[in-house]
Amino acid sequence: MKFVVNDMPEQIRPELLAKCERAETATIGHKRILGFARPEIEWASGSRHIAGTAVTLAIPAQDSTLLHHAVQFLRQGDVLVIDRLGDSRHACLGGGVACAIKESGCGGVILDGPCTDLSEIRDFSLSLWCRGVSPITTRLHGTAGAMNVPVSCGGAAVLPGYAVIADESGVLFIPPDDVESEVNWALGYQVRESALHAELRLGAKLGELSGASKLVEGN
Repeated sequence: MKFVVNDMPEQIRPELLAKCERAETATIGHKRILGFARPEIEWASGSRHIAGTAVTLAIPAQDSTLLHHAVQFLRQGDVLVIDRLGDSRHACLGGGVACAIKESGCGGVILDGPCTDLSEIRDFSLSLWCRGVSPITTRLHGTAGAMNVPVSCGGAAVLPGYAVIADESGVLFIPPDDVESEVNWALGYQVRESALHAELRLGAKLGELSGASKLVEGN
């Protein structure tokens, strides 16, 4: 079978996604190691902080047939995660595709490859993280592709139904069973960090507050 189209994943609960939208990837990065995309995948357009349920897509280098077909299934609260299977030359997402995805209500796209028509994508306010831009586009060859299968995005393993958190610091994919505990920890840490900033502004020494000075002096 050339094309595999599996059922849409169960979505992360809206109240939990609301928490995810307040959690910073860099905060979770103080605790968690797995699930982070490589830093080459950067914010390009739209909102600078999104959260949603991963809908995965794997499409080969020059063929975006399945991407065009898949847009109709996207829901509010989803984030489309596109594995380009190692291709870094062909842009599968431009102005037309961006318009369709935005109109679907999908929360954004994480693209492990380049986009094109970046100014048009920004005009549509589509939230997008990708690997830069390219003028060479994909075609509708009808070759192959898979939807809602395990994929790799920026070196991270992503299954359909994972939580996606993306902001200016990067992109994080979290299995559903881990989301609540990780996000609750992050929100608590962010409160404590705000208190730390207040102390620093009042003249406290960072090394004393963090314990670094004690480690240096006791060496």
